[in-house]
Amino acid sequence: MKYCSQCAHPVSLRIPPGDALPRYVCDHCQTIHYQNPKIVAGCIPEWEDRILLCRRAIEPRYGLWTVPAGFMENGETVADAAARETLEEARAQVRDCSLYALFNLPHISQVYVLFRARLPRPEFGPGTESLEVDLFTEARIPWDRLAFPVIRETLRRYFADRRNGTFPVHTGDIAPPPGWRGNPA
Repeated sequence: MKYCSQCAHPVSLRIPPGDALPRYVCDHCQTIHYQNPKIVAGCIPEWEDRILLCRRAIEPRYGLWTVPAGFMENGETVADAAARETLEEARAQVRDCSLYALFNLPHISQVYVLFRARLPRPEFGPGTESLEVDLFTEARIPWDRLAFPVIRETLRRYFADRRNGTFPVHTGDIAPPPGWRGNPA
């Protein structure tokens, strides 16, 4: 950050009085600009013994598969964000969203909140951010072509839970991939 969003004057990175962390502070109006993690909301849309995946038409990870997910918007709940992302990316309506997993990715300042959801009917298609959308059984999941480690971990747990017949809420931290140097892609 170089300029204040309140008055357009330059900002400096410093620890404001009464704080413990460096923040961008406007040198002119003294506005403190807090930067916080982004919430990514998504879901595992279920139809019978299959789940819906999207092949990404955008970076990062263009051409790889993921569950429908994206950044939460102001004014919506996390479950609403997951349902909206499913509609945008897969043109699919979902019902009965239930919390399934919450994963912290501190190395990229993101928190993933993922839901299980039911497709009322197998109607879907690629949205503007997807090259294709399809239903997958566990045996057909493209494990080596999944876009993100957090999605791989979520689906690994999902299929284990499905075999066990129980779906507890999972929480945890996802470490950066080997060789990661600060690039979220």
